[in-house]
Amino acid sequence: MNRRSFLLSGAAAVALAGPAPFAMARGRVRAGGAGALPMPSPLAELPVPLPLVDPARVRLEQGWVFHAGDVPVPPPANHHDTYLSVKAGNAPGAAAPAFDDSDWAPVRLPHDWAATQPFVQSANVSQGYRPRGIGWYRRVLTLDPADRGKRIELHFDGIATHATVWINGSEVAHSWSGYSAVVIDMTPFARFGDEENVIAIRVDAEAMEGWWYEGAGLYRHTWLVRRAPVAIATDGVHCDPRAGPDGWQVPVDVTLDSVARDVAGVTVQAQLLDATGRAVAHATTDVVVTPLDQARAALMLDAGGVALWSVERPTLYTVLVHVIRDGETVDERRVPVGFRSIRFDADRGFLLNDRSVKLKGVCLHQDHAGVGVAVPDTLLEWRLGRLKAMGCNAIRCSHGAPAAELLHLADRMGFLVMNENRRFNPAPDYLAQLQWLVRRDRNHPSVILWSVFNEEPMQGSEAGVEMVRRMVHAVKALDDSRPVTAAMNGAFLDPVSVSAVVDVTGFNYYQNDYDRFHRAYPGRPMTSSEDTSAYETRGAYASDPARHVITSYDTEVTSWGDTHRATWRKIAERPFVAGGFVWTGFDYHGEPTPYDWPTISSFFGILDLCGFPKTAFDIRSAQWVDDRAVVAIAPHWTWPGREGQPIRVAVSCNAETVTLIVNGKAIGTQAVDRVMGNEWSVPYAPGRIEAVARAGGRIVAVAVHETIGDAVALRLTPARTIMAGDGEDVQPVTVDAVDAAGRHVPTANLAVHFSVAGAAIIGLGNGDPNSHEPEQGDARSLFNGLAQVILRAGLGEGRVVLTAAAPGLRPARLTIDCRRTAPVPRVAATPRVQRLLDWRRSPAFASRPSPDLAPTDGDNNSWAFVQPGVATRTESAGEPWRLYRTAVTPWRRVAAEGGVLRFEAVAGRAELWIDGRKLADKASADPAPLVANLPPATGRRLIVLLVEVVPGAPSGLLGPVTLAARAAG
Repeated sequence: MNRRSFLLSGAAAVALAGPAPFAMARGRVRAGGAGALPMPSPLAELPVPLPLVDPARVRLEQGWVFHAGDVPVPPPANHHDTYLSVKAGNAPGAAAPAFDDSDWAPVRLPHDWAATQPFVQSANVSQGYRPRGIGWYRRVLTLDPADRGKRIELHFDGIATHATVWINGSEVAHSWSGYSAVVIDMTPFARFGDEENVIAIRVDAEAMEGWWYEGAGLYRHTWLVRRAPVAIATDGVHCDPRAGPDGWQVPVDVTLDSVARDVAGVTVQAQLLDATGRAVAHATTDVVVTPLDQARAALMLDAGGVALWSVERPTLYTVLVHVIRDGETVDERRVPVGFRSIRFDADRGFLLNDRSVKLKGVCLHQDHAGVGVAVPDTLLEWRLGRLKAMGCNAIRCSHGAPAAELLHLADRMGFLVMNENRRFNPAPDYLAQLQWLVRRDRNHPSVILWSVFNEEPMQGSEAGVEMVRRMVHAVKALDDSRPVTAAMNGAFLDPVSVSAVVDVTGFNYYQNDYDRFHRAYPGRPMTSSEDTSAYETRGAYASDPARHVITSYDTEVTSWGDTHRATWRKIAERPFVAGGFVWTGFDYHGEPTPYDWPTISSFFGILDLCGFPKTAFDIRSAQWVDDRAVVAIAPHWTWPGREGQPIRVAVSCNAETVTLIVNGKAIGTQAVDRVMGNEWSVPYAPGRIEAVARAGGRIVAVAVHETIGDAVALRLTPARTIMAGDGEDVQPVTVDAVDAAGRHVPTANLAVHFSVAGAAIIGLGNGDPNSHEPEQGDARSLFNGLAQVILRAGLGEGRVVLTAAAPGLRPARLTIDCRRTAPVPRVAATPRVQRLLDWRRSPAFASRPSPDLAPTDGDNNSWAFVQPGVATRTESAGEPWRLYRTAVTPWRRVAAEGGVLRFEAVAGRAELWIDGRKLADKASADPAPLVANLPPATGRRLIVLLVEVVPGAPSGLLGPVTLAARAAG
């Protein structure tokens, strides 16, 4: 397992490790003399790649262009236009294959265009005051002729929010949710060889599914899939292990698809591999698949003795499935699985492997500072690592299907997941979204609950009950191994309630009704599905409503919630409450409760938008961490002008006793209350404050704050000192200011400028809920001492050099090594060119004709209609000349800047004339390219090619003719 480093708030003295079990802190552990910011040493390790489940999938994320705003299409002008407009392949406007997108902006996916927008007061408050609107994406794709006969698919893992997709001018898909994948069988629409495939997508991000920031665009991974004619269907392997009377077994259900033209017999082979890759079980069966149909194969793997998957030791096995046809493997899947039993008990709460495990969970939205909802995989792993360091063991996906990568990471890192559906609706379009969610995620050992809704007003009605019944039935038909819940915010005790038709009752708040419900329904398991909703501004220790600042002492809460301390006490004291999910793990854009403009993000997070911990992090660490010592002090100890005034000192600790020491003098010792914390009131005196934690009379951890001097320099601290040079690896770099002694200055709020070589800055943040600074660019202010730069490495071996500068401070320079790493398989970008397809070819001439020669208007017979790629028949020796003629309106960029006209293969000697001017000659009669620079000009351009051929040889336009913009530089 990777080790990971974390930047902790307060002065939390903890042993920092990655997803493996934490070691107890030994001896005298000092959590920094750096005020509120212990600075762990960065780790020199590369991220562990996510599992390659489906090797047929290849990233399709480069080569896209984007247009912000809609592209209006005039209505058909006449009957002919109307007739053609409804024919396959004849989509108008930006969906048309020949549409001019030459001046659209190139973008790389995943892409959230809303994250680049300014904050606008008139925009939707819940979505974070960022305009969203309509956007268009287009890409050209070429397919190898060897792919003919295969099943070709496009997978869009997430498009925010509604979308329509066209392929080659045919409308092929609609998406009604930003949280569900769009899986398109493009086989019947595909073109191969020199013919281009044009993908066009209109995204309507005005449509909102939530009351939080949802982003806009193709914000999750996008894939091209090329499968054998008979292959495993997408999400077509179900292999969730089960404990039987004779030991563990893995039932493997495989769905096969066929686009073959004939009936096919295949062999399906399944193996169970342990963590070392050793095969421990094997099964085989034969299946017959009819054309354009599906077939299922059922196999059973007897696992024997296995290592169980748990939060502490998330041991993963792999189910390897092969499809063999005519002795050759034509498809495979590698599905990670874990052996674990789960059960929700009405008295004992949640049991994992027959052991009671309290759910120490958080609710998560999916955005991060700087990148919006387009969170890179390695940044997602870093975020989960922050939660793991806090003792968190559970995640609720709020309120929609998560990225698939989150669940792979949860499997590997040991998280328990409540997987939540977005739309409460059993109508076909929306039931399909729920069914897709279950099919995609039912193999993950981390998933322990399916949630069918969040806070629906119909939860106490007959209609609501009937809706839930149908949704539960749909879930159970696909996966009967996990319970179904609903995140309810009322109607728990009503005579008509969806609580009666789910397996586990989810409580959103209503903390004071836990006991009433348990008494009324002693046989119904229950959990807190959402709780707390406490407010904190990181680094602030006094509320200032006029400035929309909220203290971090864990005292301010919503009317429906409670503090972190009081909420957990109510859950921890009740074994029948399975656990809880704090609202929220991280701050998120939008829903700026309790304020509105100019506040643009939430205050609920245990960590802020950048993942910098608040005081709540220390509180939860003391409550949740059992395998290492934790002690932390709030606030920092730099309060000029407050000498002699009382400072409220809050200590979070999980030891037995804690002693507070100020400037060498013990103020007092208290028995630790790890849930509610310990407090002192201390007159402020500059110097040093310590919290000494003891267990069994022995010092197990010490937290220290010191009074900090003025900022004199900047500091840059990466999570890792190396990055993968695969063009994908991303990591956050912490920016802070230090005093002359090198200590973190927690009160620094100053502008910082950045420059980088060897990488790209893809996002910036500082965790300030009221900041309107751009989250892209090269500048960001420190907020209460901190800011963040998110870097993406380039390709190949080298070095990343990041510099930071601020007026009056010594600049900082950070060097990160990039290791040469195999890049993620991806489809190369296809250069966008304008193809000249429609030509007129003259009759043969004995002598060279004038380039001005043209058919008369209305003459559809004397000159042939031809397209490039087909040779003209051999000419006689007496008539060697032909004239090829077309007119084209160049795309906007070429018209403005000029371009390159390329004939891929011309057979015969030739002259190229454009607008009556000769631009190029071809002296050889052998087939060869002919290339000329096209000068800039608007309007239609007349292109004439005079060809003189050698008798008996092929002649004419043997290959494509294209017009493209000149290469940059």
